[in-house]
Amino acid sequence: MTLAIDRCLDEMLHRPDSEGRTLACVVSVGGEVVAERYGSTPDTIFGPGSPVTRDSTLISWSMAKSITHALVGIAQSDGLLSVDENIALTPWIERNDPPTTWNDLLEMRSGLLFVEDYLDGEASHCIEMLFSGEDSQGVDDMGLYAASLPRVAQPGEQWSYSSGTTNVLCRMLGDRLAGGGVGEVGATARRKAIEQFAAERLFRPLRMGSTSMKFDATGTFVGSSFVYATARDFVQFGELYRRNGYGPSGERILPQGWVEHGRTKVAHDPDGAGPFGFDYGRHWWLWPNLPGSMAAHGYQGQFILVVPERELTLVHLGITDVGVAPRLVERINELVSAL
Repeated sequence: MTLAIDRCLDEMLHRPDSEGRTLACVVSVGGEVVAERYGSTPDTIFGPGSPVTRDSTLISWSMAKSITHALVGIAQSDGLLSVDENIALTPWIERNDPPTTWNDLLEMRSGLLFVEDYLDGEASHCIEMLFSGEDSQGVDDMGLYAASLPRVAQPGEQWSYSSGTTNVLCRMLGDRLAGGGVGEVGATARRKAIEQFAAERLFRPLRMGSTSMKFDATGTFVGSSFVYATARDFVQFGELYRRNGYGPSGERILPQGWVEHGRTKVAHDPDGAGPFGFDYGRHWWLWPNLPGSMAAHGYQGQFILVVPERELTLVHLGITDVGVAPRLVERINELVSAL
């Protein structure tokens, strides 16, 4: 088995440049790291690339959405919200929208228009939300930006993957944790509230010491896209779901049933990079060829793949264009088979 794992990892690290680049890959079985490899960042106009190590912090991109799922679950266990409660966006914008639930947003069924595109030159609400504005730091209030877009369906009716929907969630979560919106408590208090909550209730119990989060100008966690951590710390987050919500010391971190909440199928994306597309749960993806699995996906080939029935957590971080992503998914499946 070890030789097969080593071969898969070596092939992944040394795949042709046309297939993209692997920066880190860590495999944990039964809570123990059994294999890991690290690559190097590419040369850019700003200077030469450099080796990636187990201490290098790398970007999550949309893997952060699954971390948002964990934070919402913990907040619900504290009585700060119920995912089934009706919420209205009218406190933010002057529009009479039908009631929406937290679950509608977790299932990517907000009914709000949002173009999830990452290519320059294309119409993209995602690029505008995350990278427009002063110093390319994105719009000041990302949750408000997404909530203000036109409604194209009733809440709960139509699945549409949207980073904007996640940032609406994070804006609401920030208001609950801070006890008010930015106009009432200020951006600093809102940022401090979510940062402290995430550290004390999630990252610290998981021993994710390298982890940092990014916030917009209102103090809202940009939970669609921006968490930075080492590959091993991303493994620790995946392990939380593999252990059904328990931390490494045996303490319960996620409420009972929250892992199943995340991996309950609500939609299928036939255009996903998997051989049969991917299913979608609630801020988690599901791999149809691996029953019981759940995965956090991020732009350019970031993955936290969790297969509880095999006691497996696998993290891949890198730079892989969407056009060649299917081959990367094949390589990850080959690695899982080798295990």
